[in-house]
Amino acid sequence: MNDSNTSQAKQGPALKQLLATKSGGLFSGRWLWLTVALVVISVAAWLLLRSGEDKTVPRYTTEAATVGTLVVKVSATGNLQPTNTVDVGSELSGIVDKVMVDDNDEVKKGQVLARLDLSKLQDTVVKSRASLAAAEAQVLQMQATVAEARATLARYQQVSQLSGGKVPSKTEMDTAEANFKRAEANVASARASVTQARATLQTDETNLGKASIRSPIDGVVLSREVDPGQTVAASLQAPVLFKLAEDLTKMELQVNVDEADVGGVKAGQRATFSVDAWPGREYSAVITRVGFGASESEGVISYLTILEVANDDLSLRPGMTGTADITTLTRENALLVPNAALRFIPAATDVAEKKSSGGVMGALMPRPPTQTKKTEATVNNGTPRVWVLRNGQPVAIDVQTGATNGRVTEITGGDIKAGMQVVTEVLDTQP
Repeated sequence: MNDSNTSQAKQGPALKQLLATKSGGLFSGRWLWLTVALVVISVAAWLLLRSGEDKTVPRYTTEAATVGTLVVKVSATGNLQPTNTVDVGSELSGIVDKVMVDDNDEVKKGQVLARLDLSKLQDTVVKSRASLAAAEAQVLQMQATVAEARATLARYQQVSQLSGGKVPSKTEMDTAEANFKRAEANVASARASVTQARATLQTDETNLGKASIRSPIDGVVLSREVDPGQTVAASLQAPVLFKLAEDLTKMELQVNVDEADVGGVKAGQRATFSVDAWPGREYSAVITRVGFGASESEGVISYLTILEVANDDLSLRPGMTGTADITTLTRENALLVPNAALRFIPAATDVAEKKSSGGVMGALMPRPPTQTKKTEATVNNGTPRVWVLRNGQPVAIDVQTGATNGRVTEITGGDIKAGMQVVTEVLDTQP
């Protein structure tokens, strides 16, 4: 035990001396904490600088160029109408006595739809017939006068011949001849009066017939605008009493095509359309006429276009609103790229400015926002171009474009092949 205590007593001064030596060295508490802080700051600065460099690397979205069928369509809205609509009116004024049909009734050509009061018209016909009879009687009377004048003239001529011209006198002979000619003229006048009376009677009988409003076509009554007891006044303009549709199994869709689209719309092109009454159902139609006359609505110029529609099941009705898609172009085996690829313009970030930040302290110091500028490759006198990725960088390819449907565009020339990935947009830079 004494040896042990003696050994510890000897080691005590040596240990104290060693600790005193180290307390003034690198591993003292103050220098240790300072070293750790410097290491942490250096690592944080390196991470910030690394993150800032990574943010300058953009990410791109690409789509493949494909070969397919390009279908170009034009949309237009309009209303359904019968192929032939007839407004039936009255040429005569009067009181409506009877109405024989109602809305949606099928009618035949010549069928009576309504009838005016016939009392006055029938009286007029009776009066005209009496006038005709009086004119015909006047003709008979004038014919008798002619016969009398002819007999008198013949007797005067016979007496003059027997007397050797002594009797009757020349004045009496002239008077007899004048009376005969006057009588013949009266007969001609009476016959003209008969013709006039007959024409008046025919007009009155026609008016009597027109008092019965008849259908001019085979069709359907779309609307009835008159009721019994109503007064019809046709003095200035024939009032519309009925609206008829000739054949509702064949209808037409009248749409207004915008001036920007009318250049591709032609007669004979096919279309499809839908109506709100039958959601999910699609009808077929064919363009029969594209109007040259323009119409303006709220500053928009459009052209009336007629589409022929089959309506065998009568599911379509006049006045329905139809939204049509007119197929103006169909091209098979076309090389197609998204329209977004033709609109894409890459941007270059000035990375060199970031790298000249002055080391670790420069990375820690605040700087103004990075300026983004268009690459020189985007300037190409307006020539269409697409961009492909090579080694992660967009490279421009000049192309020639054809038709477009608003989503994809046909490529008719250029070093672009089916399957090549074209850039459509740039995403946010990597976090």
